[in-house]
Amino acid sequence: MAGSDVSGDATVSLDAGLAHATAMLRHDPRRALALARDIRRAAPGHPRAMLIEGQALQMIGDLPSARTVLSQLARQQPRSAMVAFELALTHGGLGEHDLAVDALEHAVSLKADFLPAWQALSAALRAAGREPDARRADLSGVAAAGRDPVLVKAAMAMHDGDLAQAEAMLEERVRLLPGDAAAWRLRGEVAWRQGDRDQAIALLARTLAIAPGFSAARELLVRLLQMGPEATEALAHATELLDQEPDNVGHALLKASLLVRLGEQEDAARIYRDLIARGAGSPRIWLNLGHVDKTLGNQADAIAAYRSALADDPALGEAWWSLANLKTVHLDAADIAAMERVQHDQEDDEQASQLHFALGKAYEDAGDPATGFAHYAHGNALRRKGLDYDEARIIGGAQEHAQLFTAPFLASRAGQGCAANDPIFVVGLPRAGSTLVEQILSSHSQIEGTLELPDLMIIGDRLHARVAEGEFASFADAVRSLAPSDLVRLGEEYLDRTRPHRKLGRARFIDKMPNNWMYTGLIRLILPNAAIIDARRHPMGCCFSGWKQYFARGQLFTYDLAEIGRYYRAYVAQMAAFDRAMPGAVHRVIYEAMVADTEGEVRRLLDHVGVPFEEDCLAFYRNRRAVRTASSEQVRQPIFTDGVDHWRQFEQFLEPLRVALGPVEAAYPDVPADLA
Repeated sequence: MAGSDVSGDATVSLDAGLAHATAMLRHDPRRALALARDIRRAAPGHPRAMLIEGQALQMIGDLPSARTVLSQLARQQPRSAMVAFELALTHGGLGEHDLAVDALEHAVSLKADFLPAWQALSAALRAAGREPDARRADLSGVAAAGRDPVLVKAAMAMHDGDLAQAEAMLEERVRLLPGDAAAWRLRGEVAWRQGDRDQAIALLARTLAIAPGFSAARELLVRLLQMGPEATEALAHATELLDQEPDNVGHALLKASLLVRLGEQEDAARIYRDLIARGAGSPRIWLNLGHVDKTLGNQADAIAAYRSALADDPALGEAWWSLANLKTVHLDAADIAAMERVQHDQEDDEQASQLHFALGKAYEDAGDPATGFAHYAHGNALRRKGLDYDEARIIGGAQEHAQLFTAPFLASRAGQGCAANDPIFVVGLPRAGSTLVEQILSSHSQIEGTLELPDLMIIGDRLHARVAEGEFASFADAVRSLAPSDLVRLGEEYLDRTRPHRKLGRARFIDKMPNNWMYTGLIRLILPNAAIIDARRHPMGCCFSGWKQYFARGQLFTYDLAEIGRYYRAYVAQMAAFDRAMPGAVHRVIYEAMVADTEGEVRRLLDHVGVPFEEDCLAFYRNRRAVRTASSEQVRQPIFTDGVDHWRQFEQFLEPLRVALGPVEAAYPDVPADLA
C-alpha cells in the first residue's frame, strides 16, 4: 500500500484506512477510490474495501466498473442488504431496471425496514413500467417507517396536542432521512393542525413526489385542497386514488363529492349508482344520489332515492327534509305518522332539526299552520343553538359599506378594475326569487348558469382578514389601500377562480351567491362592467320563507325571526345607499312584479344585462340545466301566483319578524324615507 495508510499493526491500520476511505467518499470520491484500491492490494477481496470502491466508482460516473466490482461482491456477500442496494443503484444508473428491481427486492427481503431501498425499489419499478407494483412498494416502505420508534413517538406527541415537539422531531427525521415519506406525511398533518394549510399542502405534495402510491397522504391532500378553491386539483388526486383502488368505497364517495361541487352531476350520479349496483349502498349513498337527481331535475328518481334511504333508516331527518324540500311533494298522513314515531328517538340535533322542518312542511301542506309553525320553530331553535352567527358584524359591515362606497369615492376609481363583463351577479336574500331570475337568464343563448359561487366572498373575506390581523384598522381602510393594479388583479382572480364552473363556452355567466350583496361596492371596483341584479321579494314573505328553510350550509341569519328581519333591513339600507351613490348600476327585480308582468320584467332584465330578448327566456321552465337551490323544482314550472302571499296564513305568529323589519315592510317595494 502506498504511503502509510496501512502500516504498523495490521488490524488497526486496516480499520483506520477503511474509515478514512469512507470519510472521503462524500468529499473526494476519487481519493476514496484510490484508498480502497490500496487496501484491496494489501487485503485482496476485503468486502468493505470492495463496497467503498464500488460506491466511489458510482460517484465518479464509471458505472460499468462499479457494476463489475459490486456484482463480484454480491456473489461473495449474498446476505448483505447494503451490497444489494448499491448494486441496484448501479443497475438503475445504467438503465438496467429489471436487474435493479431484482437487487432491491433482495435487499428489502433481507432488511424489511431499509427505507432508502424501499424508495429506490418504487422508483425502479416505475422505471420498469410496473406502476401497480411500485405503489405497493410505496406502501410497504411507509409501513416499514411507521414501525419506527421515532415516528411513533412523533405521532403520539401530535395526537396529545404537543405540535411543537412533533414538528421538531419530524424536522430532524427528514433532515437525516429525506426520503422518508411517512415522516413527510406526518409533518404535513402537523402543519395542518397548526393551522397552516398551505404548508401542509406543500409537505403532502413532497410526500407524494417520494411515494406516489401513498394513498393516505393523497387522501389527506384531497381533503385539504377541497377546503379551499383548488377543487379541480383535488378532483385529479381523488381520481388517481380511485384508479389505484377501484373497490374503495371511501375513495369513490370522495370523488363523487368533488364532482358535485364542480357541477359534474351526471358523473357523480354514475358513481353513486355503481356503488348501489355493487351492493355498497347505504342510506347516505341513497341520499347523495337523491340530491344529484334533484339537481338534474330527475324528480321521480330523487323521490325514489330518498324513500330508499328512509327504508334503511326511518329516522334519517335529512331524507325526510329532502323530500319536503322538493316543494312539489306533499308528505301524507302516513309520512307524518312515520316521522312522529321517530322524532323523539333522534339524538343528533342536526338530524332532529331537519325532521322538524319536514314535519313543519307536512303540517303546513295539510292545512294545520299552527302545528306546522311549532315544528318549524323547534327545528329552527335546534339549528340556531349550534351556529355562531355574528349579527353585529353583518349590520356593522352594511353600515360601513354605505359610508365607504359614496359617489365621490366610486368616481375616483372610475375606469379602474378588470374590464371584462362576463359575470352577472344575482344578489339579495335567499328565497327572494333569485333562482327564478337565474333560470330566466340561463335560458338565454349567451348566458350560462353556474352555482352559488363562493369566490367573491373569499376575496372579500380575505380583505377582512387583513383587518383582523392588524394590517388595517377597518375594512374601509383595506379597500382604500387597493391600487389600480390591485383592482385589476382581484377582478382577474375572480374570473380565474370561477372558470372551472363555465362548461358551455358562453360569453356571460351567472354567479347566484345571494350574500354577495355585502360586496356590491367591491364588485363595482374590481369588475366595473359586470351586471348586478338585486332580486327582492316582500320582506314578510321572503324572511318567513327563509326561516322555514333548512339550509345545508351558510345563511346563519335565517334561524331566528328577529335576526332575519334585522338582516333584511340592513340589506335594504345598504343597497339604498349604493343606489344613491351610483343610480342604475344595480337592476332590481321585484318578485311580485315578475309574477304580474313576466314578459315586461324579463325584457327589462335582459336590457340591463345587455343581451337581446329571446323567447326561450319566457319558457325558462323548459330549461333542463342542473339547479342546486331549494327552488330547483319550482323553477321547472311556469310562474304561479299562489306563493306570493302564502306567509299570511302564519301572520299571527310573525310579530317578532314584523317588529324587526320596522318601516321596511310598510314601504315595500319602495324604501323607507329614512333609508332612501
